[in-house]
Amino acid sequence: MPLSLLSSSPSPAPRILPTSSSSSTSSSHFTNTRLIRNKRFRTTISIVAKASEEDDDKPKFNPFGFVTDNPSSRSAIQLPESPAEDGNVGQMLYRIEGKGKEYGSYIKAGGFRWFVRETGSPESRRGTIVFLHGAPTQSYSYRVVMSQMADAGFHCFAPDWIGFGFSDKPQAGYGFDYTEKEFHEAFDKLLDVLGVASPFFLVVQGFLVGSYGLTWALKNTSKISKLVILNTQLTVSSPLPGLFKNLRIPFLGEFTCQNAVMAERFIEAGSAYVLKLEKADVYRLPYLSSSGPGFALLEATKKANFNDITSRISAGFATGSWDKPILVTWGISDKYLPQSVAEEFQRGNPDFVKLKLIEGAGHMPQEDWPEKVVDALRLFF
Repeated sequence: MPLSLLSSSPSPAPRILPTSSSSSTSSSHFTNTRLIRNKRFRTTISIVAKASEEDDDKPKFNPFGFVTDNPSSRSAIQLPESPAEDGNVGQMLYRIEGKGKEYGSYIKAGGFRWFVRETGSPESRRGTIVFLHGAPTQSYSYRVVMSQMADAGFHCFAPDWIGFGFSDKPQAGYGFDYTEKEFHEAFDKLLDVLGVASPFFLVVQGFLVGSYGLTWALKNTSKISKLVILNTQLTVSSPLPGLFKNLRIPFLGEFTCQNAVMAERFIEAGSAYVLKLEKADVYRLPYLSSSGPGFALLEATKKANFNDITSRISAGFATGSWDKPILVTWGISDKYLPQSVAEEFQRGNPDFVKLKLIEGAGHMPQEDWPEKVVDALRLFF
């Protein structure tokens, strides 16, 4: 129900008659006697409530607590003290619309409109880097890293996957079904339109579509010069967050995917930090603007075989199967994927896999501590 419908003036409250003079505000308990008058009868209801400093310190019940318990979601769908004095969802959209599109433009490829961020010059002598994000986030997470890498002389691209961020979100069954194969094919067409010459540097992070970036690399080894992996499922022992488990449950998945603050809460739950409001606005915006991103995530999650994906990644990058340099840059404060996942992956191919641990960074090092990620990338590339 639109929150604007909650803004109507409340009906007058029933009159509360005072109790006997023996009751005082300093008492630990008090009794109010409420008289409800009716043509046929009069009922006296005694309400006993405990009043103490401890109760005063407790927050009042808020039916929208599932939204507002997150510090960065204070301006999301929330009832103020006087609803009529605050904005509704439409007004909040107006406030944040247009945010988060730094370095970006729309590119048509394969019949879809991609939102792609680009920094640096095509004439760069140091090469091209393509950054791929994971679910349920977007390329916005790379904005600082790709800006600084451009200053270092690299040409950088960071697209929003189809169904995510500001790219098209086609309805499943109408030209795109959110399968791994379709994500790979769409990415190939985008690279052709962008004119990315092979081999190039590839940076991948995150769940689901982030993993698809790695399975794409396994099928296109000749196109990759060097590979950087930020916190991503790399082994069969990699845990799967509750978000993706819930999305696979009938009815619960449909409900979960329409949570407007899902992305920002997912980021914060995997990190040691709370997002600033201006950042949370950007991650929230696609899910708040329409139901499309949520249903795209739902379809992609249902179509994914996570055990098969991690098995292929683990085997495909192992000794004897992969011979290109890999840098695993790992935020050790990741609440989803422990450090042991990165260490196990490195043991599978110690000759070609280097491990760089980043203290103070969580699941998204590029968001938590972009400067340390840039230092690692510059040294590796």
